[in-house]
Amino acid sequence: MARNKNALRGHFVQAYEPGQSEPGTEWLELAKWITTIGDDTQEETEDIAYYDGDGTPENEITSVAGAYTPEGTYDPEDPAQALIAGLKYKTGEGRKIWHRVVSADGKLEWVGRATVSSIVAGAGDASEYEAFSCNIRFDTLPKETILTETPEG
Repeated sequence: MARNKNALRGHFVQAYEPGQSEPGTEWLELAKWITTIGDDTQEETEDIAYYDGDGTPENEITSVAGAYTPEGTYDPEDPAQALIAGLKYKTGEGRKIWHRVVSADGKLEWVGRATVSSIVAGAGDASEYEAFSCNIRFDTLPKETILTETPEG
């Protein structure tokens, strides 16, 4: 059984241009000063009972919205953090980015347009370093790709 450190999983972002259907090739890694990235995926379910069963309701997943919540120390000179911080006072399509997640073993990637919310880029106690955090939620199911080589950011 293989176990991989979370730090090996890659999270990358890039700017989104309205109407863009595919991301470009230049990605910014969201990693510097990031101490944790939570999985905030949300699922909607429906309980349904069928006549071909015994009447016991089955739990059916009707939608999945993949989301991640990076947290750490704010560095305004880090390109990935600066991209996200620059979205703080934007609305609508102004909050869209491309998000790419690469599995810790480097074998799979998921890419899709996403919305950034709950942006914190500089906050906290006076004695602490500035905080950075946000929620990056895919707008649709991301495209999953099997990678043949370990990806470069």
